Amino acid sequence: MSRTGWFDGLVPRILAHRGLALDAPENSIDALRAGAAAGATHLETDVRATADGVAVLVHDPSLPDGRDIADLSVAEVREALPHLATLAEALTALPEARFNIDVKSAAAVAPTGAAIAASAAAQRVLLTSFSGGRRRRVLRLVPTAATSASSAGIAGVIAGLRLRAPAITRTALRGVQAVQIPEEALRTDLTAPWSIAAMHAAGVEVHFWVVNDPTRMRELVARGADGIITDRADLARDALR
Repeated sequence: MSRTGWFDGLVPRILAHRGLALDAPENSIDALRAGAAAGATHLETDVRATADGVAVLVHDPSLPDGRDIADLSVAEVREALPHLATLAEALTALPEARFNIDVKSAAAVAPTGAAIAASAAAQRVLLTSFSGGRRRRVLRLVPTAATSASSAGIAGVIAGLRLRAPAITRTALRGVQAVQIPEEALRTDLTAPWSIAAMHAAGVEVHFWVVNDPTRMRELVARGADGIITDRADLARDALR
C-alpha cells in the first residue's frame, strides 16, 4: 500500500495523546483542538461503540459509576460525560486534522468505518488496535487508510530484532506503514538506533509512546524516531520544532 496523506509533512511527527488535556477532558473536542493549537501534527484518540452503534471517543470501557459504555446509548453516556464526542463530530470539527484512531472494541469496528467513510476522511486517518483482528476488520471497511502494527506484529518485530533477522521483521510489518511502540517491550529495548534502523528497513515509520519529557523526546528523535506520542504536545512542539 502506498502512503496516504496521513504521512504528509515533515518528521518528527507530534501525536497528541487523547489531545492536550491540560484544561479540557481527554478525548474531548476541546482537548483535540488544544492539541492541534499547541503544535501537534496528529491527534491520537480512542474509539468505542455505544449500544445504539455510535463510535465515540473514550478510552475506558466503563463510566466512573461502573456502567459499561457498550450497554448505554450515546445520549445516556453523554448524561455522565457531557464532553463526550462522537468520531463523526471530531472528524467534522477538525476537518484538516490527521487522526490516529485506536479501535478499542469489536463493536466499534463497523461504526468507526462508517464514520470515516461518511466524513471522506480515509486519507487523514491511521487505524490501529492492539487486536490484529479488529485492525484488519476496520481496515477492510476503509481500505485506503493508513495502519500500524498490532500486538502480534510488534511481537514479531521484537523476535526479528532479538535474532537480528531482517526477514522476520519485514514479515511482521507486512501491510502496515507504521509501528507505534513503547520504549521497551518484552524486556527488549526498542530505542537502540540499530533497532529503529531495522524497522525503517522494513518500510515503516517508528513512533514511541507515551513520552512526556522533552529531553527524552529529543534523544529518541536523534536515534531515528519518526514520531512521539505524548500527553504534552505543547512541550513537544518546543522540543522538536
